[in-house]
Amino acid sequence: QKMPPSLPATINIREPRWDQSTFQGRAKHFFMVTDPRNLLLSGATLEEARRVVEDYRAGTVPPGLTEDQLWRAKYIYDSAFHPDTGEKMLLVGRMSAQVPMNMTITGCMLTFYRTTPAVLFWQWVNQSFNAIVNYTNRSGDAPITPSQLGTAYVSATTGAVVTALGLKSLTKHLPAIIGRYVPFAAVAAANCINIPLMRQRELKLGIPVTDENGNRLGESTAAAQKAIFQVVVSRIGMAAPAMAIPPVIMNALEKRAFLKRYPYLNAPLQVGLVGLCLVFATPLCCALFPQKSSMPVSRLEPEVQARIREKDLQLETVYFNKGL
Repeated sequence: QKMPPSLPATINIREPRWDQSTFQGRAKHFFMVTDPRNLLLSGATLEEARRVVEDYRAGTVPPGLTEDQLWRAKYIYDSAFHPDTGEKMLLVGRMSAQVPMNMTITGCMLTFYRTTPAVLFWQWVNQSFNAIVNYTNRSGDAPITPSQLGTAYVSATTGAVVTALGLKSLTKHLPAIIGRYVPFAAVAAANCINIPLMRQRELKLGIPVTDENGNRLGESTAAAQKAIFQVVVSRIGMAAPAMAIPPVIMNALEKRAFLKRYPYLNAPLQVGLVGLCLVFATPLCCALFPQKSSMPVSRLEPEVQARIREKDLQLETVYFNKGL
């Protein structure tokens, strides 16, 4: 029984395990990050993972640690601790809670869309959940003040409810299937309000842009606009399959005798269908755009371009972190 060779201390566990320049690599990464099973891990398991990761970063390799164990610890650690502050994140705000939470909320939004109080209630629940997620995953450089959080929360909720109720009254005379798409429109509208407001500081002051080696070249609001646009697109994309596919299926099922006989199965069926869509849509939509996004220098605002040209005339492309 000879000991396995101990791991080199040079694996970069600050980066994802898979190549992030390919869609496949990003998808594998986000399947790990959004894995709902991470929510079931005990506090002791989380602390153990934290110890392995922090020891490894400090240069001590526990004897007998395999590469797979190291990556497993990294992904457990990343699922529960904030990347910038290192503090343990609220359970419902973690990426691994996205699927179970969204599945329940979206399922209910799609089931109870017929009465005004229900629309109000579920759109409000959804935006409250969004606010918690955005707060939990805020980036460390640009802390959001509680008042900004409050504004974004109230505006997004108002936007969602106004859209939902407005469309609900418009679709009264249209076929039933169209009414089922009202919640999706409301969620899309809310995302377009919520994310820019949550990140308004970045839109005003810009986000850091770097060269390919990560050297900071300045802040750009053009990059912030692109980053936020990409996040809005992937958030709406995340909700799309879950809000577009189940209504078609449910509309067909509701005409059958089965659901008329067991009407209480409506909500659980809806939640299950939504869950099935979300398990795949969430990681795949997170993977649509690279986390480290890029844009040509020529697309930045003139004063930032000038500053970059002073430092480096040859530079064509800048990089920035798009956030989630």
